[in-house]
Amino acid sequence: MLCPMTPRFELSSPPYGIRSFRVSDLEALVRNADDPDVAASLQDCFPHPYREEDGRRFLEHALREKREVLLAIVEEDVLIGGIGLVPGGDVHAHQAEIGYWLGKAHWRRGIATRAVGLLTDHAFRELGFLRVWAGVFANNPASMRVLEKNGFEREGVLRRSVRKNGRFLDQHLFAKLAAGCAGA
Repeated sequence: MLCPMTPRFELSSPPYGIRSFRVSDLEALVRNADDPDVAASLQDCFPHPYREEDGRRFLEHALREKREVLLAIVEEDVLIGGIGLVPGGDVHAHQAEIGYWLGKAHWRRGIATRAVGLLTDHAFRELGFLRVWAGVFANNPASMRVLEKNGFEREGVLRRSVRKNGRFLDQHLFAKLAAGCAGA
C-alpha cells in the first residue's frame, strides 16, 4: 500500500525540474517507463514490460529510501522520467553513481542534460560528494553526450562488461569531480 507523502526535495529549471516521487506519479511513471527503447539502455532491475505493479513497487521503495537519492524528472510538475544517485560505501563513500532515464516522447530536448546538471550540482554543493560517475552502455551515445555537456569526462571503457538483451556491450565510464578536487 502506497502512503501519500509531501514532496521533500525539489530543484527546478522551469519548465523542467527534479523532485521527490509522489504516490500520484504512478500513472505517468508506468506510461513513460513502459517502452523497450527506454529499458534497452538501463540495468535489468528496470523491467520491461513496465507494469503498474512495477511502478507501485518502485514508488514504495523511493518513498522510504534513505540512502539513495531517487527523484522524478518533471515537466510542469508531471513525471516524465527518473534520476538518482547511489552513494558509494567504505573507501568509495566520497562518490556517487548517477543514473537517469526519460520517457521516449521527451528525448532530444535537452531535458536529461538539465536534470543531470541540477542533480550533479546538488551532489557536490549540498551532499558533499567529491566525485559523481556514470556507466553508459556503448549503444547509448545520447547519454554520453548528456554527461559530456555537464562536464563529465570519459575515464575508460569496460570491454564487454554488460550483457543486455542477449548481447555483450562495452560500458563507458564517465566522471566529474567537484571544483577544487585535485586528488589525494
